Amino acid sequence: MTMGKLFLLPNLLDEMLSSEISLPASVGVAVSALGGLIAESEKSARRYLRRFLTHDQMAQMPLRLLNEHTQKRELEELIEPMRKGETWGLISDAGLPCVADPGSDLVTLCHFYGIHIETFAGPSSILMALQLSGFSGQHFTFHGYLPREVPDLERKLIEIEQQSHGSTQIWIEAPYRSSKMLELLKTYLSPKTRLCVAVNLTLPDQRVVSLRIEQWKTLEFPLKKEPAVFLIFS
Repeated sequence: MTMGKLFLLPNLLDEMLSSEISLPASVGVAVSALGGLIAESEKSARRYLRRFLTHDQMAQMPLRLLNEHTQKRELEELIEPMRKGETWGLISDAGLPCVADPGSDLVTLCHFYGIHIETFAGPSSILMALQLSGFSGQHFTFHGYLPREVPDLERKLIEIEQQSHGSTQIWIEAPYRSSKMLELLKTYLSPKTRLCVAVNLTLPDQRVVSLRIEQWKTLEFPLKKEPAVFLIFS
């Protein structure tokens, strides 16, 4: 039996952006060849398909979900169409699938069964922030989301700062907690530690500031529930 394919498709960092400008033309070609789409939610899947397909084409496209609630046993069901020779796509709500998002276990299973996997160029807020920070791109660690409870978060920040000597430390935060994160960083990090905050990447109001903590303490930098990437280096 000929195995199908899994396309790892890039998504925009914000739905207001234009796919024609922000994504390569090869993505639209790939979407038109799909037998189905795997996404974090049905809403995000339909919003994505609407950029490339007609209403009738979109209505006929099978959709399946892969998110934090998906059990490992359900992954076998997700790849069943690909084992039968179909081509399916995987998207994240924003940016690249499998990067700070569900998907890696699905890709591992595809490798196990010999399903061909292809990826496409697209925006990644994590890598873009690293490029814009001026910090080391030779040695870096991405931590995903940090603990939510303040005592645990304080301990994690101290631990990360200790790891930042010669190695960039990167993490993200839910938009509604970005402002609180920045205040905690100004409070607990050493004055000479360098901090970069990259906000609303790829949008017209993109802001990227990279300074030492002692400089951040004198800077007015409001964060209004905006998506941000945080990086430190020392």
